Amino acid sequence: MTRFFRHILLLLTTLSCLGSVRAADTHTFEINTPLIVTAGEMFRIEFVLDTNKPDDGSFTPPDLTGLDILAGPTTSTGFEFRSINGVSDQKKTYTITYVVVAQSAGNITIGSASIAVDGKRYTTKATPIEVVDGGAARQQQQQGRAAEQGNAVQNKVAKDDIVLRMNLSRTNVYMGEPIRASLTLYTRASIVGFEDVKLPSFNGFWSQELPVDNYKPQRETLDGKVYDSQIIKEYLLYPQQSGALTIESTDITAVARVVIQNTRNFDPFFGGGAEEYNVKRKLSTGNINVTVNELPAGAPASFTGAVGEFTISAEMPPAQIKANSAATYTVKISGTGNLTFLQAPTLTLPSSFEAYNVRNTESIRSTTQGTTGYRQYEYPFIARAEGEYEIPAVEFSFFSPQKGAYVTLSTDPLKMEVSPDASSGNRPAQVVASSSKEDVRQLGSDIRFIKLGRAALRKSAAPLMFSTTYVILLIVIFALFAALYFALRKMIRDSKNTVLVRNRRANKVAVQRFRAAERFMRSGDRQAFYKEMLHAFWGYMSDKLNIPVADLTKESIREELQRRGVTADEAQHFTDIMTRCDEAQYSPSTSVEMNDVYTEGVRIISHIESIVKR
Repeated sequence: MTRFFRHILLLLTTLSCLGSVRAADTHTFEINTPLIVTAGEMFRIEFVLDTNKPDDGSFTPPDLTGLDILAGPTTSTGFEFRSINGVSDQKKTYTITYVVVAQSAGNITIGSASIAVDGKRYTTKATPIEVVDGGAARQQQQQGRAAEQGNAVQNKVAKDDIVLRMNLSRTNVYMGEPIRASLTLYTRASIVGFEDVKLPSFNGFWSQELPVDNYKPQRETLDGKVYDSQIIKEYLLYPQQSGALTIESTDITAVARVVIQNTRNFDPFFGGGAEEYNVKRKLSTGNINVTVNELPAGAPASFTGAVGEFTISAEMPPAQIKANSAATYTVKISGTGNLTFLQAPTLTLPSSFEAYNVRNTESIRSTTQGTTGYRQYEYPFIARAEGEYEIPAVEFSFFSPQKGAYVTLSTDPLKMEVSPDASSGNRPAQVVASSSKEDVRQLGSDIRFIKLGRAALRKSAAPLMFSTTYVILLIVIFALFAALYFALRKMIRDSKNTVLVRNRRANKVAVQRFRAAERFMRSGDRQAFYKEMLHAFWGYMSDKLNIPVADLTKESIREELQRRGVTADEAQHFTDIMTRCDEAQYSPSTSVEMNDVYTEGVRIISHIESIVKR
């Protein structure tokens, strides 16, 4: 069983690696720059590409208006290689760096830059930064050093460095018109958590929370300052009453991380240490007033409270049906608005028609623009008496906020002819009236008439119990159970035999080591290659001979191999390869030599595996 799960794990790992190879075709090109800089002090702007092979001459520099370029653009490449438990990973980067300085305070936007890789172009976003006055910054630092440590920490986070706002899409609406409410956090400091969160109850509104997982942090300018903004909560609100409604304040305590340089233990070579503090800031959106207008007077009789923009369609029953047969009249209302609160339109049927409960199906999706989708109503009925009937049109009315007026939609009227039911002969159809009827699955087949004539009896099939097929099935089931029982017992017995388990896995572990060594050989990592080859040789001998690695020597390996049927030359050749790996691990060698060692190692292990079975 353990081997089976190991095979499954290996298969999943292989599929994951294939997925990562496909994803490697897409690259990222990002900008790294500080959010706030000081006028007169130089800083770096870096454009980082996640590959070190862009197309030659494809870099388009950004617009750096308002900045003086001191150096750049300079390019550099980076390479990072990691190997954990035999799994290797590498990362290559191509970085374009500018060293710039801003001479005056204000807001500056770094334009977008672009670069091409294999003909495909990648572009960074325009990035705003804030330049503060250098004299004011130095004065603030001097005041911080003169004040107590607690005040210094608090001054690192200004009152307007963290702002919380509830942004509404509109504040003057009609009753039933949707409002998008976005709880947005604006920060100029590092936030590590929140405490004492109090969210509003939205009294007077029907609310639904919208997902915010797809929203990414953005840079926005608020009151002349640049912030990192993030929507943390978003709601869709439908006012349920008119008048002045109030959205309660949202109160949150944000915890900001502040880093203070420690000047008491300053070292002239290593510099001073840094201490981290948590600063709490209470945030509040305040109460927000919303004006909800009453819907205009004079609503049509078919208006049931729908607000938005809708369309109506209908699927008519057949124009000709037989008496006592079932049919369905279907009405579908589609659009955007308060679909959740829609009521079924009224369908007027003749008195000789037997109506059943209305079935409702829907497909509704809430978005930032409102609730969109459709609701479908099915009106099942049975025509009990023949004749010609006219079913009037179905009307549906809604209020359109865009037009500021009511809109009435309707289906086409239907003329229906009900012919006599052939099964009922010349008997007149009866009209069945009932004050309470239950929904049925198959209308028209819920009432069965008495069948006339002579009844015909048919012989049913022989039962399966105690038949020949039944006995054969029991024998097959017991045989399969016995085979499975003995197979499981053998697997459990073999798994308890540690010598047998180590012997069986010896070749498998060696193959895994050889694959890792082959990757190092291809990447040119000579030291890692020979180290992995030695691990493969020593580990294989330890598992195959059931001897701990610490007790193994090259002499003991030759003796054990000869005792188990390997010739003296082959045993000597095996230890010679191990000696070559020991010597070449820290000495210069070529890829041809590594390839020879790899080929000989695989061949000799395969040869020994074919001779030493147990």
